[in-house]
Amino acid sequence: MKRKKFIRNISFATAAVLIPGSSYSISRSEKYEPLRESYTGNPLLSYIPGVENYPGTPLDQKGLFMNEKHVFWPRMGDVLKWKLSSNPYRDEKENYNLRLNVIKRSSLDEVPDDSITWLGHASYLLQLNGQRILIDPVLTPPGLFLKRYSELPFELNDFKGVDYILISHNHRDHCDKSSVELLAKQNPNATWLCGLELDNLVLKDWTGSQKIQAAGWYQHFRIPTSGLQISFLPTRHWSRRGLFDTNKSLWGAFMIESGGKKIYFGGDTGYSEHFKRTNELFGEVDYYLAGVGAFAPRWFMNSSHMHPEEAAKASNELQAKNLLPMHFGTFDLSDEPLLEPGMLMRQLKAENAFDANLIIPAVGEVVSIGNN
Repeated sequence: MKRKKFIRNISFATAAVLIPGSSYSISRSEKYEPLRESYTGNPLLSYIPGVENYPGTPLDQKGLFMNEKHVFWPRMGDVLKWKLSSNPYRDEKENYNLRLNVIKRSSLDEVPDDSITWLGHASYLLQLNGQRILIDPVLTPPGLFLKRYSELPFELNDFKGVDYILISHNHRDHCDKSSVELLAKQNPNATWLCGLELDNLVLKDWTGSQKIQAAGWYQHFRIPTSGLQISFLPTRHWSRRGLFDTNKSLWGAFMIESGGKKIYFGGDTGYSEHFKRTNELFGEVDYYLAGVGAFAPRWFMNSSHMHPEEAAKASNELQAKNLLPMHFGTFDLSDEPLLEPGMLMRQLKAENAFDANLIIPAVGEVVSIGNN
């Protein structure tokens, strides 16, 4: 049994979602150190007010995207160290059977306007100003070795009539090819919003759509719908799907504004100064969709994902009124048990570690943004 688990873990390291394509050439990639050399953006999109002197999204000496701070390059040696190290949660996870509650829905049409519905992991359905929006929709298991532990609240053929589909970055637990292809087929008129080069590298091919917008950090997408505005903002993360595409497409967060409400989808991120900057630019946030899972072990995950304590700090810096934890409970991506992040958020709230109202809905539960 132990040998099977060892083989499974090594397979996970080379094939699973957090470390896609980690069998790249070690001899070159292990030694690479990104250095900032230039900047870029989408000349067809405008920048948000307050960043008039922003030079653009940073690029390294190879023209690859990089973080504004906390420069990071994924290394195979760290992956192997993680997978071959002992897990302090191991015994607890052996018999762990707690799961997220799921409310099954018969149709997207029963979801009211001005609402947020968690679909599990980092996937959301938003109904805003008469517009149907999906964020990072992963509707099927995104990898051979990745089991889904929370049921999808809707049937796959229910995902129709979607106006906007937002993809924060290209990791497989946020950007799943089969889900994208299904949604493109069922929603030929949908507009796709993403970071720079994700359109050219995957979305155009998968969707066949001409309605794709790719933004740099601090840029507005072109949204013709009155009363709806969506912006792309920095996170502390990275991107890769295959052997040779590390950081060739941009990662980020979304600020969605509608009806006087601000919904901040924080995406995948380690803790950094961008939360304070977001508050400086947008003021207090009404709803913070906060990644709190896949945090253990910290020495390995801190460059990509926050511990709940860091999410609490980020919430305070954003001056969030409501915090909805995500990125836990659906896929087993790291060392901690599936529901540990949510339990830690409840504990932190009981200790008054953050000011926001904590909302942990069931998967499929509708959260009305008018009542919070």
